[in-house]
Amino acid sequence: MPDAGNIFDQGLDKNAANHQPLSPLGFLVRAAQAHPNRIAVAYGDTRRTYQELYRRSRMLASALSKRGIGIGDTVAIISPNTPPMLEAHYGVPMSGAVLNTLNIRLDAEGLAFILDHGEAKVLITDREFSPTIKAALKKTSRDILVIDIDDPAVEGGELFGALDYEALVAEGDPEFEWQGPTDEWNAISLNYTSGTTGNPKGVVYHHRGAYLLAVGNALAWNLPAQPVYLWTLPMFHCNGWCFTWTITIHAGTHVCLRRVEPGAIYAALADEKVTHLCGAPIVLNAIANATDEQKRPLPHLVEVATAGAAPPATVIGAMEEQGFRVTHLYGLTETYGPSVVSDWHSEWDTLDADDRAAKKARQGIRYQVLEGLIVTDPETLEPLPADGETMGEVMFRGNVVMKGYLKNPKATVDAFAGGWFHSGDLGVTHEDGYIELKDRSKDIIISGGENISTIEVESVLYRHPAVLEAAVVAGPDEKWGEVPCAFVTLKPNQDDVSAEAIIEFCRDNMAHFKSPKRVFFGELPKTSTGKIQKYVLRELVKDSA
Repeated sequence: MPDAGNIFDQGLDKNAANHQPLSPLGFLVRAAQAHPNRIAVAYGDTRRTYQELYRRSRMLASALSKRGIGIGDTVAIISPNTPPMLEAHYGVPMSGAVLNTLNIRLDAEGLAFILDHGEAKVLITDREFSPTIKAALKKTSRDILVIDIDDPAVEGGELFGALDYEALVAEGDPEFEWQGPTDEWNAISLNYTSGTTGNPKGVVYHHRGAYLLAVGNALAWNLPAQPVYLWTLPMFHCNGWCFTWTITIHAGTHVCLRRVEPGAIYAALADEKVTHLCGAPIVLNAIANATDEQKRPLPHLVEVATAGAAPPATVIGAMEEQGFRVTHLYGLTETYGPSVVSDWHSEWDTLDADDRAAKKARQGIRYQVLEGLIVTDPETLEPLPADGETMGEVMFRGNVVMKGYLKNPKATVDAFAGGWFHSGDLGVTHEDGYIELKDRSKDIIISGGENISTIEVESVLYRHPAVLEAAVVAGPDEKWGEVPCAFVTLKPNQDDVSAEAIIEFCRDNMAHFKSPKRVFFGELPKTSTGKIQKYVLRELVKDSA
């Protein structure tokens, strides 16, 4: 409330002229006005300007509105990094609806849960995923309008929706007078994270947070005018870490890529003159280890941002030798993607390769748009010494922290206890204020940028008729960073069960990327109270690597 005794509050109220809700949708409006003929989207032979991207986004919003979709509704989409996926990041919220991007690696059961939990009214689906989506829809209890994306680049697949995406867009008005959010706290998107249980949590983003994180990306990465950005990071990951909106701030070109493979990446780098790309460490590893046949000469220095488990020093070194400059970011789904950056100091340029890689591997300091980042005692919230050794929980505070978990008030309250977002990640603070992760307190495995719940994998293992006890921990992997490794105690008279049989059983009952890659048999180490000692198992995995 205004303070009547404060002269700066007297007669100086918020009004339409001096206060407007922040939303990243305005970035597209400006880009279309300032650079209407600038190429916004490149995908194969397809080239669309910013004027065309804005026009098609308005048509999508209009078509959805005509079908009764608006505020409080959810529109889901499952697609690789293609133009419809990008258009959905503008057109869906322009209709007032909330965008729910689906992980293309999930199985039918996981997708069905998300469609039900998020109460999707519309599902836009690329024909490549039609078998899984058809199976998922049979498991849902909802009546969902299905829209097919009929991409000529896809061989096979099935069209089974009410109509295709282009027909839907054609229904819309290119002059549709969409309305931005009346309140910047309104939801713009819904993203799901595995958390520590089998069922994922629905993380709700608001327009204000999406706007600020998009700006934060541009600031933290020193993004220049009109960058050429290659979509190697999935747009379904935290809305592409909000780069779906960031690149548009500077009227950059979104180079869409259906297959994230070394040959396709190098071809795009050379042919489209790509300047920037993002990806999990596995993407960097694939680029660094591309064959001579796959590689193409780079047109210039290419900026690469990576997040998740830090890439090995050898990968960072190989990337730098090949003409890339790597920036390490850190964040979670609950923080709109990365909101921490390993901000580089010029004096570190003189360090040897290993020491430079060690500096880059640290998670770093907060974005300019993040208000607080601490490593602290999770119970007392007491500050810990910045000695690089004393471990605590990493916590966030600010406008780029989620609204909360959809339909999960207890988890939301727990996550925000004490006025900080509790990440569940354990780390240390160095003397220079940079943080570095040391462990994940909730045992989440990050494999190729994907979160895998050990509890979910264990629940599948326990369903095997020969398994008596099971525990899952992360094990190191050169390609994926880390992968699930299972420790299994078999029931009596079941000694003929092989590791291959256990792995195959898991692959038959869950998404393949979540299944264990290695299986160890024997008695599980336990505390005196019967709790499995996972730290012992982690050491066993490391020793056997």
